[in-house]
Amino acid sequence: MTRQALLRILVLSWLLLTSSCAEYVRIQKSKDPSLRYSYAKKYYNEGKYGRVAELMVDVLPQYEGTQEGAQALYIMADALLHNKQESSAAEYFRRLYTKYPQDPRATEAQYKTGLSLYRIAPDPRLDQSVTYSALKELQGFLEAHPESEHRKEVEQMLFDLQDNLAKKELITADLYYNLGTYLGNNYISAIITARNALKAYPYTKHREELLFIILESSYQQAMNSVESKKQGRLREVIDAYYNYENAYPQGKYIKRAKSMRDRAQRMIVS
Repeated sequence: MTRQALLRILVLSWLLLTSSCAEYVRIQKSKDPSLRYSYAKKYYNEGKYGRVAELMVDVLPQYEGTQEGAQALYIMADALLHNKQESSAAEYFRRLYTKYPQDPRATEAQYKTGLSLYRIAPDPRLDQSVTYSALKELQGFLEAHPESEHRKEVEQMLFDLQDNLAKKELITADLYYNLGTYLGNNYISAIITARNALKAYPYTKHREELLFIILESSYQQAMNSVESKKQGRLREVIDAYYNYENAYPQGKYIKRAKSMRDRAQRMIVS
């Protein structure tokens, strides 16, 4: 390609860009909702999602309750999702499937409500309100559409979210364990937290860590017990050991687990 041909291409590209920008500015200033909506659909089909959301904000109220209402909501929500504004996208998708349950887009909107929230589920150390909302949406979707093409993907998202919550419980149990006997017996709190997590999330990938912290906390509790309670708690250590060993005979903590079991057994009075 010659330098002159390249220059022509650059000039044409610049003219198209400036023309497009001028067009968009003109539509932004328009007070005609039908014109703004028409261009929002055009930009949506072209993948210009940022422009869609800006145009649709003032347009949506004009179409609410009309035959175009569901499509307008879907365009707005999907543009926001593509634009990584998941929280707002979830609100519009939810509005669509609740206000227009018979619309062909309602099923996809319900799925994408859960998907949007799943994508912004926070780190386990943070507040998990969004995680619970995502679980509710995705579980509701599966119950309403058990044969959906999205079933496997939704099931995986549910497992991921539950693991997030299990991880939060594991972090809490670890915190209690590390507090030890500070201002009371925190080992029992660690045991209860871990047991509740296993009950709530039996298939979590954090199962081994939860079983081990029950064993470790039981052991420390026994070692720090008064004599009147020590024998009973030493036997709890043995029970906790076998719960761990039966589930993970080659587990990554098995050597430490056996060491605690052996010491506990030596201390038990026959």
